[in-house]
Amino acid sequence: MTETETITARFDVTGWDPADLAGLDGDWVGAVVMRKMYTEGLTGESVAHFISSGTEESRGYLAAERITGTLGDGRSGSFTVHHGALQHPSDDSAFGYIIPGTGTGDFAEFAGPARILHDDRGAYFVFTLA
Repeated sequence: MTETETITARFDVTGWDPADLAGLDGDWVGAVVMRKMYTEGLTGESVAHFISSGTEESRGYLAAERITGTLGDGRSGSFTVHHGALQHPSDDSAFGYIIPGTGTGDFAEFAGPARILHDDRGAYFVFTLA
């Protein structure tokens, strides 16, 4: 890619299945396999391995997510994003990155920051391809 491109991709969580973490006991950490449907900006689906700790009021999470989809201009493929945040009121710690070299098809060269944001319509990713 020679130019910066921004993709805003809205999604809905469609699956949330608890998963075991071998060798980790106790209630200080939890894991799920999360599934999403991407509905706008990029249409498709994903599966993420999501690990969190803390309470509903204040927790941190890390996720590795594989996204497969199609953009409005017809480009399609898959790529992997690692993302996380501290989730509590007044915190702006969200981070993420498209892992270089994980893209397939038209997304083979995808790399750059990825951040989940929220508005009155819900959650969405902003990918900045560089």
